[in-house]
Amino acid sequence: MAHQFLVPELGDTAPGALVELTGAEARHAAGATRVRVGETIRVGNGSGLIASGEVVSVASSVVAISVTEVERSAEPSDLPLLVQALAKGDRDELAVQAATELGVSGIVPWQAARSVSRWSGPKIEKGRQRWATIAREATKQSLRAWVPPVAEPHGTADLAALCATRTVLVLEPRAALSLGEAHRRTAGEGGAPFALVVGPEGGISPDERELLAAAGAVEVSLGTGVLRTSTAGPAALAAIAALEGRW
Repeated sequence: MAHQFLVPELGDTAPGALVELTGAEARHAAGATRVRVGETIRVGNGSGLIASGEVVSVASSVVAISVTEVERSAEPSDLPLLVQALAKGDRDELAVQAATELGVSGIVPWQAARSVSRWSGPKIEKGRQRWATIAREATKQSLRAWVPPVAEPHGTADLAALCATRTVLVLEPRAALSLGEAHRRTAGEGGAPFALVVGPEGGISPDERELLAAAGAVEVSLGTGVLRTSTAGPAALAAIAALEGRW
């Protein structure tokens, strides 16, 4: 399997062109990944362009690739959007990583009422950048062409506004409607792309559930068990991928 690296400033390229990895990507390729001359690797810009080619030179500061093939992919607007509540430890970060590998159109940090972790002041941008870095690395790992954007943190009122453009599914263990049934109903009606809302460790508060329901969000369950906030979103994404025939 070819390794993938990201160069956001990668411009339009074609077979026969020479592409160079520099800086951190070159150090990672030459050091941690240990790419060798003659090996085939992939270089993407995170915005739909992937150039595959043969490594022609390797140094700690520059890795050069002779391009043999170029792929361009449209932005995946039909994939679900993940709304992930901030959680303690690295549980929210694990969710971001797995969701990116599985495929999402974007990631929204949610400052839920019961979130133990709180972003405020300088921590807001620091936290968002941390999630963006995780999404970037997971994109490389999963060989995806698009890095999902990480939005500014949302409050519950912001989530309610998503109902105007997306079918918002709130993961709630006590919900009577299953994710599979909700998906069948929505798909049959030609509904908008999904937004999956995952609550924090303590669950979504009654006031938040009421506000989201009033805006048109639908509560769905993932079976009879209760999943951690780090696994609920990825599990739902995997189920939707199977239901939509992408797996």
